[in-house]
Amino acid sequence: MTEKNPAKSDQIYLSLRRAIVRLEMEPGSAILEKDICARFDVSRTPVREALQRLAEEDLVNIHPHSGTWVSRISFKVAEEGFILRRALEIESVRKAAERIGEDDIADLKDIIARMRRILEENRLEDYLEEDDAFHATIARVSGYPRIWRFITLAKVHLDRMRQLSAPVPGHLADVTEQHAAIATSLERRNAMQAELAMRIHLDSSFGVMAGMYSDKQALFTDDMEITIALRPGASAPKGRSA
Repeated sequence: MTEKNPAKSDQIYLSLRRAIVRLEMEPGSAILEKDICARFDVSRTPVREALQRLAEEDLVNIHPHSGTWVSRISFKVAEEGFILRRALEIESVRKAAERIGEDDIADLKDIIARMRRILEENRLEDYLEEDDAFHATIARVSGYPRIWRFITLAKVHLDRMRQLSAPVPGHLADVTEQHAAIATSLERRNAMQAELAMRIHLDSSFGVMAGMYSDKQALFTDDMEITIALRPGASAPKGRSA
């Protein structure tokens, strides 16, 4: 039967995951199994399998006999994902600088061209996928393609913050130029310059994303308050008591 086909469960999982990461399914919103069943013309079995996988990534919260909701964004988990991502990508870009070929450089430049076209056409919701393609290409060139698989798993809450920060005026234009600087460093086979360009890119992007919390608190869990409170000399987040 269709509902026993693993491919159907995978299809549902990937579709829902993409919608959650792109914020098409808003954090805190209810997920109705019957609606998903009707959409994909399946029984509840593959739907529940897909939802369980999403729950393992902390993208949905399942409460038996109560319901299922899209999880709110965890700043603490997103920050953890950022730390892991930065460590892996800095190593990845250094290795890529030693191995990169002309075809790889052309691939990176093509992706940057698509990023600029997305910005010109104001299709900000599509930018994240090209951003990922750029970084995944560097991981492939590094000779350690599984690095990107680990990063993808670690950065899922970070991805929702990335999508949330997309409309910030000038942010994605800056990101695009940072990507261009990374590509130029790689084209020169300059590992130190590539590492610096990657650090600047990742750190500045996370700074913009972190700023989303005060404006979009309803989409987040309360764990950022805990994270900030643990930092020396930090005050409580705006709008919260200390």
